[in-house]
Amino acid sequence: MPARILVAYASKKGSTGGIARAIGRELQSAGHVAIVAGMRSVPSLEGYDGVVLGAPVYTGSVMADLAGFVARHKEALSRVPVAAFTAGIAPVYPKTGEIATFTDQLVTALQPQAPVAVTMFAGALDREKLSFIERGLTTVLNVPAGDFRNWDAIAAWSRELPGKMGLGAGVKE
Repeated sequence: MPARILVAYASKKGSTGGIARAIGRELQSAGHVAIVAGMRSVPSLEGYDGVVLGAPVYTGSVMADLAGFVARHKEALSRVPVAAFTAGIAPVYPKTGEIATFTDQLVTALQPQAPVAVTMFAGALDREKLSFIERGLTTVLNVPAGDFRNWDAIAAWSRELPGKMGLGAGVKE
């Protein structure tokens, strides 16, 4: 029987949502049922065998939606394996922060639940989608713009999740 895995994400400009959808596709192709949804639209974790959470980094912190989701679903999260990812520019531009700092923020946000996997993916920075202040800040800091998402790395991490979650192989048709 395939596992039902929720991939819940927060996304301001769409980059993290794209990563969440890619993770969902990988889980589906492995034979699992993957439901991809924005964190704010998830009323319950009932019926899920595992949960993957994703949130972007903005101004040095993982987006607060993650902590809110964990607070709302704390009891349910304690009963299923959880993995988490964050997305940001740090993997391609380390001046914006240490990757370990951001993955540690994920682990802290999930406490007391210990995630089975955490990672940070490079995201995308589209200056056209930024506010005037954000554009100014990224220009002053010389932050590179572009889509830096590594789809192969995202797929590889996603393929490891069922095993790390103890959910085994899915049912391929």
